[in-house]
Amino acid sequence: MKTKKEDIDQLIKETLTKEEAKFYDSLEEQSVFAMIAGLYKGKNVWFTVVMHIVNIIAFAFAIYCTIEAFNAETTRGLVLWLGGFFISFTTMCMIKIYAWLQLHRNALTREIKRLELQVSSLASKISE
Repeated sequence: MKTKKEDIDQLIKETLTKEEAKFYDSLEEQSVFAMIAGLYKGKNVWFTVVMHIVNIIAFAFAIYCTIEAFNAETTRGLVLWLGGFFISFTTMCMIKIYAWLQLHRNALTREIKRLELQVSSLASKISE
């Protein structure tokens, strides 16, 4: 199966110009670290940075709430500190889910660009 994919990629590269082939190579599947680095590119890099700062603050607050829950002397205090822990934990989870959704969005955008390039390549081949 892998050879068929490589054959198709080679056929596509043969029909493309040098610039298009270079662009096509840049759309290859990325590693996880390259995908994470992709979060820090583009127009919304400021939002990603703010999101990670809030995540660090929520983590610190979760640790603080956990320590205070162990030191709580009343049931009400214990419930309040554990409530703070669960709120901060939920905040951290939602931020991480959002980041993973952005990773998947970037991967999907890259695949759509590959398809657009393939369609344009086929269209130019048909018109010849």
